[in-house]
Amino acid sequence: MSYYITTSIPYANADPHIGFALELIQADTLARYARQQGEEVVFSTGTDEHGTKVYEKAQEKGIEPLKLTDELSQNFRNLAEVVNSSHNRFIRTTDKDHEKRAQKIWQALEKDIYKAQYKGLYCVGCEAYVTEANSKEHGGECPVHQKPYKVLEEENYFFKLSQYSDEIKAAIESGDLQVLPAHRKNEILGVIKEGLEDISISRPSDKLPWGVPVPGDKKQVMYVWFEALMNYITVLGYPDKDDFKAYWPANVQVVGKDILRFHAAIWPGMLLGLGIELPKKLYVHGFINIDGQKISKSLGNVVHPQEIVEQYGTDALRYYLLGHIPSSGDGDFTWEKFHDAYTNELGNELGNAMQRTVAMIVKYKHGQLEKLARSQHDEAKYHEAIEQCQFDKALEVVWKMIRGLNQYIEEEKPWVVAKSGDTLHLEAILSHQAASLMQIADLLEPFLPSTAVAIKQAFSADPIVLPDKTLFPRVEREDEEQKD
Repeated sequence: MSYYITTSIPYANADPHIGFALELIQADTLARYARQQGEEVVFSTGTDEHGTKVYEKAQEKGIEPLKLTDELSQNFRNLAEVVNSSHNRFIRTTDKDHEKRAQKIWQALEKDIYKAQYKGLYCVGCEAYVTEANSKEHGGECPVHQKPYKVLEEENYFFKLSQYSDEIKAAIESGDLQVLPAHRKNEILGVIKEGLEDISISRPSDKLPWGVPVPGDKKQVMYVWFEALMNYITVLGYPDKDDFKAYWPANVQVVGKDILRFHAAIWPGMLLGLGIELPKKLYVHGFINIDGQKISKSLGNVVHPQEIVEQYGTDALRYYLLGHIPSSGDGDFTWEKFHDAYTNELGNELGNAMQRTVAMIVKYKHGQLEKLARSQHDEAKYHEAIEQCQFDKALEVVWKMIRGLNQYIEEEKPWVVAKSGDTLHLEAILSHQAASLMQIADLLEPFLPSTAVAIKQAFSADPIVLPDKTLFPRVEREDEEQKD
């Protein structure tokens, strides 16, 4: 069976931070889970490289936009490596194949496109138009970028999004397009019920020369968001490649809450205009705050994933973001909370259970167990949680097993049984411990892949031997005291 999952594609105008790491890791967890279930997975991520922000940033630096995006796109590739992403597609919207296919999509939508004069408010930072009501609500400036909205007056092409309003609403209400979590579904339905308006989908090329040209009109380039959304099907080779036929519609698209409208209203409208199926599921994650405040360069509170990984390892980062950032909303990162989770949950609970179990098998059984069957703890809630993209809830199920295993060890006291000489009882206890850890490793495989491999390798060795290092080794840093 085929399975297709995507992240959004972030702007290549600044370095990535922990917020996009969250999205990559969430999507990667779903991709790994699907593979574990026997699916043939295409997992796509990438970078959005056109638009005003990129063009202005390149001008600031005195370089060509493509040179800027070459550098910054590589930084997102590096981030994917840092978080151990298993994606097998990375699309750049400056790829020639994407640009060619984007123009084909425009042409296929021409029945729903018209030209008109546009006057409205625009945030360059968001690359988005806003309504007068939105502007008034936020005092005339973007709440994210804290800059006044610009007034744009120009002749643009428009997409007839309004005519698809009822179909989009029906698809979301029926679950044909499942929007998770539920409050995001309610949020977008509220927007749609007010009525979707036709949207401007181009910019004059004399004002913005950096974009995909509108077919048949050299004086216009595609509006960056309209063109960027197309990546989800151009990366599969829409309309003629086998991958598109095999993998679309997407099983899950993972996006941030700030771009809900683009993905749950505009994107479905475009797909309906093309006459192709809507994605099956849209999972919308929240934001990560740092010490209770929004991530901000001016506040100096930007946390880079590389910094965490260098000291604590990739799986520790993945664990915190998946288990301690609520899957249904915003979360908070502090070095103190992170260190507590690393020490108490990863080290003292999982790491300790593993270390004690292996050590006792080596000491009392010379690394040999007669029978090692997989434990059969109930996994139903774990699988249900993953289906609902509730990563934190799925990990709660696993950690309940881990804590149960530690309690079992304390109650059964295999070190006492070993002294009693009851070898059959000791074999049963240690086999249960090992089998439980093997089941835990299976469940952790999508979440903490390196940890899962380490556990499985330890128990598949013959004889079982103590690993060279703990599951979660830590590298001390000179500035450690400042962080803890």
